[in-house]
Amino acid sequence: MWPTEPDAFESAVTAPEGADTDDALYFIFIEDRIVCLSEGGIPRAVTRDEFRWFDVDVSLRHYLGRWEGRSCFVLVIAGTVPDGFATVDLRDWMERVDPAFFYLAGRARQVVDWHRNHRFCGRCGARTRDHEADRAKQCPNCGLLNYPRLSPSIIVLVRRGDEMLLARNARWRHGMFSTIAGFVEPGESIEQAVHREVREEVGLEIAGLRYMGSQPWPFPNSLMLGFHADYAGGDIVCQEDEIDEARWFHYTQRPNTPTRMAISAWLIDAFVREKEESRGSA
Repeated sequence: MWPTEPDAFESAVTAPEGADTDDALYFIFIEDRIVCLSEGGIPRAVTRDEFRWFDVDVSLRHYLGRWEGRSCFVLVIAGTVPDGFATVDLRDWMERVDPAFFYLAGRARQVVDWHRNHRFCGRCGARTRDHEADRAKQCPNCGLLNYPRLSPSIIVLVRRGDEMLLARNARWRHGMFSTIAGFVEPGESIEQAVHREVREEVGLEIAGLRYMGSQPWPFPNSLMLGFHADYAGGDIVCQEDEIDEARWFHYTQRPNTPTRMAISAWLIDAFVREKEESRGSA
């Protein structure tokens, strides 16, 4: 399922009057870990009413918008959480909460990173302040604006008949295979980035590029743009120190691949489903 902006969430910058009520949701971070409660094994955010029991220092309190009619805030705290509350890596929420809610928590994490990384102006060094209208940090000295960072990146499944190309990153554990991915470079189009990454990482040429969808990925700030492409030539030559192994897999022989929450899994699923449907109609 390709994610879209959830209808249940209404993004905003300025909290309206009366937004901080007892049913408000707080996405609370201690360093890079999110504070949560677990109900039946499903983690959830902290409510404003529950936050009254926290004896902590708050360094950031930022309004995100409304989720299913409830105001949402992101907080950064220092201290110890009360008994019953846990601090976990946001990745632990994947496949345990509704995908749209996971993306909202990811938005909160990216706001935290933006706040931490832009407290001072990168051009003149002055302390920044929040912009009055936009979600941005503004330098009062030179006027430089810094918005939450987004890093566009491409991810592509290369196809050859009934086969798909999957690669194993040199830094991954458990022999996991996935699709080819990489960041878009300055002065480069999205399409150029796809061709370059495939050529650099596995030495192949591709054609017939088809856009499939996108995914926000808050680790830390990627926007993943997914594609299918057809093999056009070349032999597999793995990029040293980047790719340990790359192989062609028949669509019926799927190896260990990333979580179903990841766009790479959706690209693989779409290919397998297409092949199964075409085989069924033959």
